[in-house]
Amino acid sequence: MAGGMIDLHTHTTASDGTDTPEQLVRRAVESGIGTLAITDHDTLDGVDSVLQRAAQAGLNLIRGIELSTRVAGESDPRRRNAHLLAYFFADPGPEFRHWLLSLRKQRRERNGLIAERLQQLGLDVQLEEAEALGRNITARPHFASVMLGKGYVSSVREAFDVYLGESGRAYVEREDPPIEEAIARARAARGVTSLAHAIRLNQADPTREANLIGGWADAGLDALEVWHSDHGEAEESRYAAVAANCGLARTGGSDFHGEHTPGVLPGIGKGRLRVPASVVDDLHRIAASRSQTGGLAGFQAEISQRANRATGG
Repeated sequence: MAGGMIDLHTHTTASDGTDTPEQLVRRAVESGIGTLAITDHDTLDGVDSVLQRAAQAGLNLIRGIELSTRVAGESDPRRRNAHLLAYFFADPGPEFRHWLLSLRKQRRERNGLIAERLQQLGLDVQLEEAEALGRNITARPHFASVMLGKGYVSSVREAFDVYLGESGRAYVEREDPPIEEAIARARAARGVTSLAHAIRLNQADPTREANLIGGWADAGLDALEVWHSDHGEAEESRYAAVAANCGLARTGGSDFHGEHTPGVLPGIGKGRLRVPASVVDDLHRIAASRSQTGGLAGFQAEISQRANRATGG
């Protein structure tokens, strides 16, 4: 395994980052990162395009993705979203990739509604303008960039606070898949799954937060992102304890988006991020234990059998 720093959560222009995949690989090598995961939102296109280039540069590049999912039974929009990281040490195959295409279609439908709401509010923002920036995957930061360029807001943060965030005037909720489904599909494609930045679940009650994560562990979740740019020492300690109690591995990453995350750098986040080398070893160990056959139906049968054993059925 390559030495150097480890960053298992980064984004490129293939979704809502501002570095191209090639630029991010070069930045990682120059920064002393030995292992990098590119985890663009709902697409593998960015990381697929630079696997060979990274290998030639001596960078251990892990094929990753960040999936937008929903928390079943949660009515508050601020707490309905959960992001799932998945890591693949072999190609996930056509079944998983076809599912990603269906997610992309849903995303475009939602983006059209966001554009309509902005126009209803008197802001001349067209879907095509955001898509010109997003290219492969268009997301809310691309709308924010258009709004900033036209002078409707003074910052990307203002665009989210006033218009695009969960409490914003133009917010449109997307019908993301339940997190349990995303876990099942990623694992059936031989992926290793990790819950991203649990602090953004916005759960005020730590016990409820831990219970949610524990339920997802029962549904097949493999790991929990303990180290993240939004996590201080208190959050790292809390999530390390939750991971241990739930039998989950630990992951960590900067969540680098380039210019969209000022002050966040690959490998070090906001300056204090340090992901242990053992994390990558754990991911490899879990991936090696993953069944090579069975697909989605096989994994669902595995989870059903696990539930029956737990209840004595």
